[in-house]
Amino acid sequence: MSEAKISVTFEQDHDRLDKLFQTFQEEKRKDFSKAKEAFVAFKFGLQRHIVWEEDLLFPKWEENSGMAEGGPTQVMRTEHRLIGDCLEAIHRKVQEQSPESDREEQRLLELLKSHNMKEERILYPSMDQVISDDERAAIYQAMKEIPEERYQASCGSE
Repeated sequence: MSEAKISVTFEQDHDRLDKLFQTFQEEKRKDFSKAKEAFVAFKFGLQRHIVWEEDLLFPKWEENSGMAEGGPTQVMRTEHRLIGDCLEAIHRKVQEQSPESDREEQRLLELLKSHNMKEERILYPSMDQVISDDERAAIYQAMKEIPEERYQASCGSE
């Protein structure tokens, strides 16, 4: 299979999202429209990333590893809700065209740093070991088929 490992694909997406959020932070007091554009792309991308994990990756990993109840994916799902809450708090500030979201951004960054480290150091490498090439190819295909509307209402308080 030519499909990249899960760890490579999802770490690259983390990096892409980090750059979008950094652009938002750098531009919000200089060029709010540019900052808003970066935030909208970041929010959509992060919600998409979470849907990919929760709808596709986590269930396959739980099935293959036998670790569903109380395992690491349950912790990740809980953290996704917290991340979503922070994301929505920043989103409200962006909608108000207020650059005063430093506290909310700091909270989000703290959550993401810890969350992403657990995924990148523990969960993704484990997924690479227990998810076969064919299963990974099926997951990547399914990722392309999820309708965009699903990403709009993915995390936080639904």
